[in-house]
Amino acid sequence: MQTTAAALTMVRDDDFFLERWVRYYGGLFGPENCYVINHGNQPAVREIAAGCNVIAIPDTSQKFDQRRWRLFNGLTNGLRAYFKYVVVGDVDEFVIVDPDLGLDLLGFLKKAPGRKILTPLGLEVIQRTKQESDAITGPILGPRRFARVNFYYSKPCVVGYPTKLSRGGHFAEYDQLFTPEALYLLHMKYCDVSQYSGVMDRRNATVAEAGLTKGETGIGGHWFAEERGADTEVFDAFNTHPIVRGFDMSPYRRKMHDGWSERGHGLWQFPRGVFAHMHELPDRFFGIV
Repeated sequence: MQTTAAALTMVRDDDFFLERWVRYYGGLFGPENCYVINHGNQPAVREIAAGCNVIAIPDTSQKFDQRRWRLFNGLTNGLRAYFKYVVVGDVDEFVIVDPDLGLDLLGFLKKAPGRKILTPLGLEVIQRTKQESDAITGPILGPRRFARVNFYYSKPCVVGYPTKLSRGGHFAEYDQLFTPEALYLLHMKYCDVSQYSGVMDRRNATVAEAGLTKGETGIGGHWFAEERGADTEVFDAFNTHPIVRGFDMSPYRRKMHDGWSERGHGLWQFPRGVFAHMHELPDRFFGIV
């Protein structure tokens, strides 16, 4: 059992991404080093994550996000006593290393200095439906090859130092910013229109059944049907975003460092923002996730 890295997530009604999360992190770190919080103790989660450390919690929606990140923080800091790094985040988020470096994520973290928090550059992988009409039946990257930089998903999620993460994991109580050039966080929420619609349907049903307001759950408005909007319009808009040639990500990381400042309450931040243009991922990334 290796002690370099563990992975931690929480999941409910999201089998598509959990299958890929288990395959990716379990394949790198070993399933025994993967920790899956099973919200609602769903049988499908127990089956897909068999071999991982599955922690069942009650089906509770009130103050869901506050509870979730309190649990994430406790487990992350506890696991960090046993592992050099803990990768923590949502089930549709994947921390990867640029293959040009010649290392996978475990190899990268073995060589990385310890007792730091690493912030990968956030890339949202997006289906451009006019160019990518095929369904995803295996890896996501390849069938989906376009991404936009989104600083909201440049998260301090590779944790090797005592800290507290904010709700959503967007900020940390840590005054240093380490953004390794080869490290990326891929956010897959928009990688497939049919998967997106299915996830949104299930989330809308969950909060409707619970009978709670947005303030009572602490989660985003997209969980509520009245704030969701039309899925087709979301993806139609993606088709209009310009594609920028090249894959030089260093200017984005410089922007993060240039705007680094104290947020308050002990948290640190760089300016948040989503870039309208997209980049095409080089072929070397295909098949990683």
